[in-house]
Amino acid sequence: MESDKTKRASKSFEDLIVWRKAHQLVLDIYKLTSGFPRDEMYGLTSQFRRAAVSIPANIAEGYKKTSAREKLRFLNISHGSLEECRYYMILSKDLNYGYDDQISGLLNQTGKLINGYSRGIEKRTTEPVGRS
Repeated sequence: MESDKTKRASKSFEDLIVWRKAHQLVLDIYKLTSGFPRDEMYGLTSQFRRAAVSIPANIAEGYKKTSAREKLRFLNISHGSLEECRYYMILSKDLNYGYDDQISGLLNQTGKLINGYSRGIEKRTTEPVGRS
């Protein structure tokens, strides 16, 4: 049974569970990378943070787009940034800078939510939204 909160339409990207998970992911990645070596400030730390911020930012930007194709394009970019973060987690672990199981879990959860959100948009639209 759905709760009242899941039944009502979202009024803002902030109402989306996928955006909330992605935002939490950013906060956790900032925390993790704050412990990276200082000489990585303009390297891995910056790249990791920028990729992380891109995830919820693209979800937010795509939220108000009127066409399904545009919404899906932004979600695709978001998912690409998520995969970039997944690689940075591997690299961080291999460089002994740190690894966080919670972040890995959030990466997985957020990826699944982006996929589900995309499928929902595809099902609700009558326009062709072929992947390009």
